[in-house]
Amino acid sequence: MQIFPEVSYRDVEKTDALETLIQEKVSKLEQVCDHINSCRIAIEKVHDHPSSGSPYRVRLDITVPPGHELAVDKSPDSGVQYIPLEAVIRDAFDAARRQLSELNAKQHNEVKQHPQQAMMAIVTKLFPEENYGFLKTLDGQEVYFHRNSVTNADFERLEFGTGVHFMSVEGEKGLQASTVRVVNKPGASAAPDEQPDEQIEAAEEVSVSSPEGWQ
Repeated sequence: MQIFPEVSYRDVEKTDALETLIQEKVSKLEQVCDHINSCRIAIEKVHDHPSSGSPYRVRLDITVPPGHELAVDKSPDSGVQYIPLEAVIRDAFDAARRQLSELNAKQHNEVKQHPQQAMMAIVTKLFPEENYGFLKTLDGQEVYFHRNSVTNADFERLEFGTGVHFMSVEGEKGLQASTVRVVNKPGASAAPDEQPDEQIEAAEEVSVSSPEGWQ
């Protein structure tokens, strides 16, 4: 699991069983979309004795780059009385999964229609506490990337001047890296199986001798 959901409980006892269920469901969301930025989950008891439906309410707020926010609110008010909390949680995540599937399909279609070539760049700005940074390409373009876009959980390896190989998509706020792979870290060589030799050599050249115009 790459992301850690923020879960809040209101008038509901937090149990290991609920935590395990939530972790399983979040992992399934990541199978649909592997670049989720955040997932906030609110679980609350809104009625003590409802006439029907469920006394529980489950809300999900999910953000996906470049600026998408998905919201699900499940509070059954009709049907079988006293629908258990676990069932409401599953229904909420199923609805979120459908939304993510639709968004993922739309984004892939947009990338197909407006393909971007793989490019080389170096890391020029890092904001570890906010989980993002910026790359600069050989032609001087600044490109945003998020922690979840860095492959092999290598975000912690990044520092100023790290050479990377990335794929890009056109987001609402400009060019954005969808996949970032470390190919050279200043002072250390990348693992042999990370990239072909020619890409590693290109990254080394970038990090050692920056092209004219790079800041």
